[in-house]
Amino acid sequence: MTTRDYSSLVSKVWNYAHVLRDQGISYGDYVEQITFLLFLKMDQERADLLGEPSIIPKKYMWDVLAGKDGDALELQYRHTLEELGKEPGLIGTIFKKAQNKLTDPAKLKRIVSLIATEGPWIGIGVDVKGEIYEGLLEKNASEVKSGAGQYFTPRPVIDAIVKCVNPKIGETVCDPACGTGGFLLQAYDHMKTQSQDRDKLRKLRHDSFHGVDIVDEVVRLCAMNLYLHGIGNGGSPVKQGDALSAAPNDRYKVVLTNPPFGKKSSYKVVGEDGDVTTERENYEREDFKFTTSNKQINFLQHIMTILDQNGRAGVVLPDNVLFEAGRAGEGIRKRLLEQFDFHTLLRLPTGIWYSPGVKANVLFFDKKPAAKEAWTKKLWIYDLRTNMNFTLKTRKMVPDDLKDFVDCYKKRKETERFKCFSYDELVKRDKLNLDIFWLKDESLEDIDSLPAPDVIAAEIVENLEAALEQFRAVAEELDEAA
Repeated sequence: MTTRDYSSLVSKVWNYAHVLRDQGISYGDYVEQITFLLFLKMDQERADLLGEPSIIPKKYMWDVLAGKDGDALELQYRHTLEELGKEPGLIGTIFKKAQNKLTDPAKLKRIVSLIATEGPWIGIGVDVKGEIYEGLLEKNASEVKSGAGQYFTPRPVIDAIVKCVNPKIGETVCDPACGTGGFLLQAYDHMKTQSQDRDKLRKLRHDSFHGVDIVDEVVRLCAMNLYLHGIGNGGSPVKQGDALSAAPNDRYKVVLTNPPFGKKSSYKVVGEDGDVTTERENYEREDFKFTTSNKQINFLQHIMTILDQNGRAGVVLPDNVLFEAGRAGEGIRKRLLEQFDFHTLLRLPTGIWYSPGVKANVLFFDKKPAAKEAWTKKLWIYDLRTNMNFTLKTRKMVPDDLKDFVDCYKKRKETERFKCFSYDELVKRDKLNLDIFWLKDESLEDIDSLPAPDVIAAEIVENLEAALEQFRAVAEELDEAA
């Protein structure tokens, strides 16, 4: 299947989503239902075309479902989702708490027919199947600027982080806020060409990747995405849960992640009877050096725990982590500099996220024994933000935009955008503020250097869309409360 073919297939599958959207079915629900049906169809094809035993109980397999119409089809589909959600491993992860959102038998039959006529899916290369599914996920993220897509990490950013951290076959990789699996998949693509040894490749697919996400719907999308790329057949490499709720026992050589943005952390304490007894804003863990309601600082502390000795991390975090005052803010930065090898900071540009106005960075650090002489340490900072203008519509970030950073990361030579700061310089800064820039912002110097009108207009539109989305969310909450 060519690039044009699978792009056409994504468009074909997605175009029907618009029809359903007009009839009250959200884009997210549509992608979720596609997930269930695709899995059933490919499991059937594995049995029919490859002779592999199905991992689905016979009475819930695709051929039984596809052979029905009308109310019998809806009933079969509903029972299939309910029962498969009780299964262990990958099946249970994908179908956990699954519900039929296509209760109109005619709409359900149309999607079943769409998937049936585009097969066989199992004959499509895993990379292409993954591209098709990721195309749906990315379209969903771009159409819905909230929820799972709100901070959908741009592919060029993920690619650059993986190239720099350079996970190696035989190492374990964890994303404690895995979303739909972008970091795990990019790491797999990076590692799978490093060996031809079958045992190593089998271990890579089944034992090397670990993900956690707090939202059931997102976990199933991630599990399906990994499955389509050939990762985690049978067992599930991802699980639903609150990564911050307790100190885990497992350690990983590589952590790649973009934790959810937002100021506050909160969690529920559930009693033995299942009732919520209280809600707290702070995670109190023995391994956390600082108690704070800042979600990003808590994720950073969690990553510090789960990194194995000499492990490496690439983490996307918002600007507030670099300058927030107080014991936790200053303390976490000091701990990073003194007890870890915090060696590189990438200042990301704005305009690359589906939610406008986000200011974020990538922190690269290794878990190494504390240096006896901290003043020998250095932090390299790459400024990709100053005088850089991106939007999702008129100037979308592409891999070449990060090529210079990746080169600088490897060569460690100062350039106009890549500067080195010693530990002594950094600790003298007020409140150990690492919100550092040195390039002149041309937009403040000369009105002629302002972004082009179409870029400004695109940014205004994106901001208005974001504001409208927030208003809609508030309106929905008020309606539910009423």
